[in-house]
Amino acid sequence: MKKTIIKIGSRGSELALWQSLFVKKELERLNKNISVEIRIIKTKGDKILDVALSKIGDKSLFTKELENELLNKSIDIAVHSLKDLQTQIPSGLTLGAVSKRHAVEDVLIAKKKGTSIFNIRENAIIATGSLRRRSQLLHIRPDIKIQELRGNVPSRIDKFFKSDWDGIILARAGIERLKLHKFISSVIGKDVIVPAVSQGALGIEIHKDNKFVLEILQSFHDADTYSCVLAERELLRTLEGGCQVPIGAYAEVKSNGLYLDSYVGTVDGSLAFRSKLKGSKFNPEKLGNNLAKYLIKAGAKEILDDIYHNMRYK
Repeated sequence: MKKTIIKIGSRGSELALWQSLFVKKELERLNKNISVEIRIIKTKGDKILDVALSKIGDKSLFTKELENELLNKSIDIAVHSLKDLQTQIPSGLTLGAVSKRHAVEDVLIAKKKGTSIFNIRENAIIATGSLRRRSQLLHIRPDIKIQELRGNVPSRIDKFFKSDWDGIILARAGIERLKLHKFISSVIGKDVIVPAVSQGALGIEIHKDNKFVLEILQSFHDADTYSCVLAERELLRTLEGGCQVPIGAYAEVKSNGLYLDSYVGTVDGSLAFRSKLKGSKFNPEKLGNNLAKYLIKAGAKEILDDIYHNMRYK
C-alpha cells in the first residue's frame, strides 16, 4: 500500500532538526500508513544574529516563514519550540498537537562543575540572550554583569569557552536533546528562575483545513502538557507579552488541580512580581487569564509598558 507523504517544515539549526526528526520518527512509528519528509526553511531569527532579540521586536521572529509555507500548503506541519510560537496564531492556522514536555529548567554552564548562580564569584559575567533570565538572575544576584548572547546552542557553548565570561544560561531541554549534558555545571530550579512560557514542549502548527494531519497528530499529542501550555500562553497573551520580555510562567498538573507559577520583572531585576494560582486542567485558559489579571492589578502592567516604551525608542 502506498504511504501518504507528510511534509514537515523546520528551521535548520541542529536543535530544530533534532526536534523535527523526533516528530518524524514518532509519527511514522505511530502511523504506519504515512511517510514524513523534512524541508528546511530559514527564518528571520536565523538570519539576524548580531542584534539582541529584544531589540528586533518581532513576535514571529522564528515562525513567520514557516507559517507562510503552511498557509501556502507547501508543507503540512511546522515544528516549533513552543516557546517561540506567538500566542496569536495567524488566521487559517492552528496548534494541532503538543509533545510531552521535556525538563523545563534552565541550566548554568560554567568552566567548573558544581558552579551555581549562588556560589559563582562576585561580579561574575554571565551571558544570555533572554530578558526573562536577565531579570530573574539580577533579582537574585544584582552584582552579576550580563553579556548579550545569540546563536544556536552549540555555537553559544563554543563562544563561551573562547571567552572570559564566567558562565552562560541555556534551556536544559535543548542541552539534553543534543546530548551536551557534560557541559552543565548546575541545574537552576524552576522555583529559583521561572521558565519561559511553554519551555520544554514542542508545538506542531498546521493549516486549519488539514483534517487528515490533525487526526494523525492525535497519536502524538499530550493532553496534560497541552493544559499546562494553554494556561501559560493565556497568561502571556493577557499580559500582551512576547517571548522577548521578562515574563516567566510554569504550569503543572497535580492530582488536585492545575498550578500556575508566574514572574514579571524589570529588565534590571530591581522590581519583580511573582505569584501562583490554582485552577482546573479542564479550563487552563481561565487560570492563565485570572493570574495575569492579578499581576496587572499588582503593578506588572506598568513594568511591561515601560519596557515596550524603551524598546520602541531605542
